[in-house]
Amino acid sequence: MFRFLESLFNWSAPLLEEKIPMKKFLIVGLGNIGTEYAKTRHNIGFKILDALSQKEGFSFETEKLGEVGVLKIKGRSILCLKPSTYMNRSGKALRYWMEKEKIPLENVLVVTDDINLPFGTLRLKTKGSDGGHNGLRDIQRILQTTAYNRFRFGIGSDFGKGRQVDYVLGEWNPEEEKGLPERLEKSTALIRSFILSGIKTTMNTFNGT
Repeated sequence: MFRFLESLFNWSAPLLEEKIPMKKFLIVGLGNIGTEYAKTRHNIGFKILDALSQKEGFSFETEKLGEVGVLKIKGRSILCLKPSTYMNRSGKALRYWMEKEKIPLENVLVVTDDINLPFGTLRLKTKGSDGGHNGLRDIQRILQTTAYNRFRFGIGSDFGKGRQVDYVLGEWNPEEEKGLPERLEKSTALIRSFILSGIKTTMNTFNGT
């Protein structure tokens, strides 16, 4: 009888495992499509996801409303999205993939630039205003909430009055270029921590670093 029950348990266990749904995440890097924007500060969201794809060994494919890559880590499926809708319509792409893949809002992370933080500063938040950022403003409008996870990468504010647009759409200076590889490495570690350890632990570990 014991052997029968043991064989029954071993036979049914894989079936039970198959019924457990894989936890899904959506990581959205904000930026503008086109070679003229590729090296700009405003495109740090794209750049961080590109660094993540190189580190984790996945690639992006052209899909509806963006470039999409899929990463699997320890029973979790992570959809990485670089919207093709341009910055001002970022919310449209986010909502489409969130609804298509049935990903809950708490598992969404938006990666963006922030002029209110010194260059390379990392800050993870669970809510907040758009801070004058057009991409975040559109996401807030589409989601009808300010309570969503966002990862802000500081790009500094070394610009004169009326020169903000030129600054954020400008390319990194030589000093920033030199510091980017280490900051990108830290950024990919932050995203991995968000997926595996959760938002609170990641905030405590990375905010301000």
